[in-house]
Amino acid sequence: MKKIILASSSVHRKKLLKQLKLKFRSISPNIDESRKKNESINHFVKRLSIEKAQKIAAISKNAIIIGSDEIAIIDGKTILGKPNTVKNAKKQLKSISGKELIFKTGICVIDTLTKKQYSSIVNYYVKMKKLTNLQINNYISNEDMLNCAASIRLEGLAISLIEKAKGNDPTSVIGLPLIKLTTYLNKLGYKI
Repeated sequence: MKKIILASSSVHRKKLLKQLKLKFRSISPNIDESRKKNESINHFVKRLSIEKAQKIAAISKNAIIIGSDEIAIIDGKTILGKPNTVKNAKKQLKSISGKELIFKTGICVIDTLTKKQYSSIVNYYVKMKKLTNLQINNYISNEDMLNCAASIRLEGLAISLIEKAKGNDPTSVIGLPLIKLTTYLNKLGYKI
């Protein structure tokens, strides 16, 4: 079997990929993750997943490369990425209190030998509870979520902040849509 390379340094994506019992290695693509002027939200998240995979594909032979990126959207237009700081996390959590978010996760899988490439976006919908300052502060104090889109780590304590969630692939909201990934791997002849 071809080697599998995850074009990411995300501990969350690595943990998800390990669920498939695959041997893989991880390489950080270090790309510019800025949104281009007038770029649509869907194009933005899909482009980042493709660029991550393509950057690692360019330096890898006979491998399957997996790239992924995730953002959260509120009010149909406001993008929430990783907060990176506690101050930003508080601001994000206050802004999403009581609202519905759409988590958009781009995925790209490339076979460097055949040059076949598959990519798409997986949406997941989350309705937040109305959050108090105490809930926000407790969550931030007890959860490692500074590298999670919209400060939401659904596989952790954020589940207590959620009113409801829906979508075709619950792993997409964690950062790597495993249902779509296994479909692409099967198309490339990599059986799980």
